[in-house]
Amino acid sequence: MPMPRWWGHINKRVFNPRAIASGRWPVLTHVGRASGRTFHTPLDAHPVDGGYVFVLVYGSGSDWVRNVLASGSARLRVDGKEVALATPRLVGEDEAFQALPDEVKRPPKLMRITEFLRMDLVAG
Repeated sequence: MPMPRWWGHINKRVFNPRAIASGRWPVLTHVGRASGRTFHTPLDAHPVDGGYVFVLVYGSGSDWVRNVLASGSARLRVDGKEVALATPRLVGEDEAFQALPDEVKRPPKLMRITEFLRMDLVAG
């Protein structure tokens, strides 16, 4: 796992609410797979042809990733607009880097991020 899980718990409770309130980060709205509650998670999301690629800073075991994979859909608020996303799938760094525009900075090798989540835009 790239980042320690304990840091993710701190991030979720302390920094995420501030990031959401600032409006500067893309925010993914997803439903809890067990609770059915709606969650809002600020993320590193990048537009690609036909959808978005998300950098999995805490790996594919993160609650939000598991929620999205279980439900098969989510909504993303980015640049003041909300888009519907579907067909979530884990992809490796080769596929992610091939889809990402060249100007998008790659995660530092030190972080050992090898998994990404790709989702497609829902037409309509």
